[in-house]
Amino acid sequence: MKEWPARLVLIGAGKMGGAMAQGWLDAGLPPSSLAIREPNPSPGIASLAANRGVALNPPSAAPPDMLALAVKPQSLDQAAPGIAALAAENTLVLSIIAGKTIANLKARLPQTRAFVRAMPNTPAAIGRGVTCAFASAEVNADQRRWCERLLGAIGAFFWLKEESLIDAVTAISGSGPAYVFALTEALAAAAERLGLPRDLSMSLARGTVEGSAELMRREGETSPATLRQNVTSPGGTTAAALAVLQGPGGLDDLMARATAAARARAAEMAG
Repeated sequence: MKEWPARLVLIGAGKMGGAMAQGWLDAGLPPSSLAIREPNPSPGIASLAANRGVALNPPSAAPPDMLALAVKPQSLDQAAPGIAALAAENTLVLSIIAGKTIANLKARLPQTRAFVRAMPNTPAAIGRGVTCAFASAEVNADQRRWCERLLGAIGAFFWLKEESLIDAVTAISGSGPAYVFALTEALAAAAERLGLPRDLSMSLARGTVEGSAELMRREGETSPATLRQNVTSPGGTTAAALAVLQGPGGLDDLMARATAAARARAAEMAG
C-alpha cells in the first residue's frame, strides 16, 4: 500500500494550488515527493518551496505518479503541451480546473488513462474546505487513497458517483463561500438602514456570521433547522424576520434560483 505518491507534480500554484500544497505538506507529504510548476510564483509560494525543501519549476523529468492540475481554465490551452509532456500512461491526473470535464482532459492527454476531477472551495486555504471528486473507472485503489489523503488534508472530502454532479457541487460549495460573504454584506447594509454606524454594522454582521458558523460546527450533529428554532421564540423578533425570509420569494426560492443559475453556467463552461 502506497501512503503517498512517490512523485507528485502540481501544475499551477495560485491561491487554490498554493493552499493545497501547504495542506499536503502539513499532512505529511514528504517535500522531496512534491514539485511545483508555476511560471509566476508568488512570494508565498517561493517562500514555501524554499522553507520546506520543495522543488519549484525544476527541469523536465520523468513522468510522475500523479499530476495535480490547478491552472485557470483560460490558461489550460497554453499549459497543455507542458502537461502532456509529463503525463504518462500510468500517471494519475487530478484536476481542479473548473468546467473542464474528464472527456476534455482525455482528449488533451490521450496517453493517460486515470483521471480524477475535483471541486474544492476557498476555505481550503485555512484547512476548512469542502471538496467533492469523481474518479474515472481506471483509477485504482492506491490512486483513490492518494486523493482521499491529499484532498482530505484541506478539509472535508466526499466521492461522487457521477461526474455530472460536479456542476451541482460547484453551485453549492464551490461558489458557496461567495454567498456567505454576500449575506454578510447584506446584513451589514440592513444594519445601516436601521440607523447603526457603518463600522458597527459590519462588525455586527461579521461577528454574527462567524459566531453562528462556529456554533454550527461545534454542535456537530445538531441540524441547522434545530439551531434556527433554538433562536426563534414564537411571536418574537426573530420569528417576524423569518416570516419574511422564508415567505414566498424569500431565501429558499432565491437560493434555489441562484444555485440553478450557477449550475447552468458550470454546464456551459464545460462545453
